Amino acid sequence: MGVIVDEQVLTCSIPPARFFKAFIVDSHNLIPKILPTVFKSIEYTGGNGGPGSIKVLHFYDGDEVKSMKHKVEELDEANLVYKFSIIEGENMGTDFEAVSIVSKVEAGPDGGCIFRSINTYTTKGDNENVIQASIKKAKDGLAGFFQAVVGHLHANPDAYN
Repeated sequence: MGVIVDEQVLTCSIPPARFFKAFIVDSHNLIPKILPTVFKSIEYTGGNGGPGSIKVLHFYDGDEVKSMKHKVEELDEANLVYKFSIIEGENMGTDFEAVSIVSKVEAGPDGGCIFRSINTYTTKGDNENVIQASIKKAKDGLAGFFQAVVGHLHANPDAYN
């Protein structure tokens, strides 16, 4: 067992509070609408989005992952910080013992924002190729979700103001 910490930094021209509201706070409503070929739904099965809430992501059939559960650890709208743990999903229990994510949105140049995601993976076993492939897939997915939200916000300048 080991621990892998991976940071991903993405930037855009959307103001920080607006991006946080769309990408984090209302993601359960927005993401399935703008990525309908990826997500069937995202819903809270426990709580309303605050700490302790359980968020379930349902993916379309044909995807290797059918669903994933997140537990919200912290939602700090004042400081634009979101922390959650993946409690069920791809490779959980086989290659990963635990996965926790800390996302922070900060002010960027020219009124835009910097999105930082620090993922901590506690690995189980020594299947290095599968573990690295899963981490790469997660990073690619996050970048895709990020770009989709940014595109939506540019196309809808009155949304999430």
